[in-house]
Amino acid sequence: MVTDDLLICGAGPAGRGLAHRALAHGLSVTIVDPHPWRRWTATYAAWADELPQWVAPEAVGAMVDRPIAWAQRRIELDRRYLVFDTARLQDSLDVTGARLRQDRVTEIAPAARYRHDGLDLPSVRLASGPVLAAGRVIDARGVARSPRLAEQTAFGVIVDRARLPEPETYFMDWRADNGAETDAPRSFLYAVPLDDERVLLEETCLAGLPALDQRTLHDRLTHRLRCRGIALTGTEPVERVRFPVHGGRPNASTFGAAGAFTHPATGYSVATSLRMADAVVAGESLWPGTARAVHLLRQAGLRALLALPPADLPLFFEAFFALPVESQRAYLSGRDDLRGTAAAMMSLFAALPWRLRRTLATAAALPIRRPPDASRAALASAGDPE
Repeated sequence: MVTDDLLICGAGPAGRGLAHRALAHGLSVTIVDPHPWRRWTATYAAWADELPQWVAPEAVGAMVDRPIAWAQRRIELDRRYLVFDTARLQDSLDVTGARLRQDRVTEIAPAARYRHDGLDLPSVRLASGPVLAAGRVIDARGVARSPRLAEQTAFGVIVDRARLPEPETYFMDWRADNGAETDAPRSFLYAVPLDDERVLLEETCLAGLPALDQRTLHDRLTHRLRCRGIALTGTEPVERVRFPVHGGRPNASTFGAAGAFTHPATGYSVATSLRMADAVVAGESLWPGTARAVHLLRQAGLRALLALPPADLPLFFEAFFALPVESQRAYLSGRDDLRGTAAAMMSLFAALPWRLRRTLATAAALPIRRPPDASRAALASAGDPE
């Protein structure tokens, strides 16, 4: 039986990025995925300071020095933001030399010297029947949807830049011109350049139980753009987004969204996956005590976000983006920065009105529960589908 150093389940950005770095370090690699050669179509973005130096420059489609957040007022964010060129990102994560197996993993078994099949290595069972062993097996297949998990949903269109009356990049635009009722679950506009000629305009909702549906987001986006003098023709390329913003297992055998890398306040996981790939290849622990504590704090933050009344979400994000950029960076990107994350959350809590503090404190202490109907869902939003 031929065994490789590393067997990766999943060929999305996390799995392919990990394979790319493993090959660069001289490891032998097998990738198993139902569609290992399928082209990616989602839009991925990141804060520029999150990326490792080895990411190819051509993988970046657009760079924005000071993106805009608009909650109750316009705020320039003092942090460089980038949007990947999806096709070039995929191509830059070259996996030439890896064994690509088109199949579905049905079971992952840990190493056990006295197993009945005689294998003393971790292994996977494929839907077609064979069992493959490797020195290490990493699950990078993402997180399956579940009614128990909050989801991010979004509907977007891609338009020529020349059609926009204003050239600004909106990381988050909460202005109330999307036609939604005041007490309805909120969503916001995410408007970012893809390259020098095209812009993605996306009505986005980060976390919902239940999530806003595509028709609602489509109608809100159409209404919002019409109010801003942008009439859609119906021929624009479309992007639809729906995936869980929490879940996954934080351990040594999972990676990417499957390894709980998704940030529940943004939905981002690609940059973290790329940044942590070399550590996985080196066999380092990705989950020291500080990282696990930050993970728990972020989950508490998601519970608090879901509990906010829809009308108060702009106020919440107004307070967040008024924090010093170091505090914002600690909460959004410091996956093992326990002190910085806790300090950012405490500063945000102190900046909010008393009527919201009780709601947030109560929600943060309780598990996430699916509400009995959509009218009780509190939704928040942010940009990048992972």
